[in-house]
Amino acid sequence: MTRTCTICTHPERAKIEAALVTGTSYRDIARQFGLGKDAVMHHGSEHVKAEIAEHKEARDEAQALDVVKQLRTINYHALAILSDARAGNKPDLALKAMDRVQRQIELQAKLLGDLDERPQINILVSSEWLTLRAAVLRALLPYAEARLAVAAALTTVEGGTSPCA
Repeated sequence: MTRTCTICTHPERAKIEAALVTGTSYRDIARQFGLGKDAVMHHGSEHVKAEIAEHKEARDEAQALDVVKQLRTINYHALAILSDARAGNKPDLALKAMDRVQRQIELQAKLLGDLDERPQINILVSSEWLTLRAAVLRALLPYAEARLAVAAALTTVEGGTSPCA
């Protein structure tokens, strides 16, 4: 027979669950409410798991927004320094400020997902593709109709470049 969860019947269940959701350690909750750490862990994983995950997601999002806010503040100050440097005819300082602004914008774009730095590969100009295309078309030389059909399909796929070898 399964035991009743000691936290579900605890008079301070709401406070315990609030502590779980906000990320207080199981050990601290157990100590504060006179419970076993395993009971707190079980209750968290079995009875308030969704609420904990939802709160963690909200915390993570708030933290990400805070980082963007901080970056914008840094950008504002870097732009102010750039403006002062240009007005005061300080080219060295102006270049440093411009570099900082550029790096901040790049970092902000990465964090917001506006900058994709994954490598882009154009297979249409790769030597392997050109070799394969030529081999396929050579193999089709005895079959003029099939060769023309494949060449037309390759032209369409390649965006208008001539695939005939």
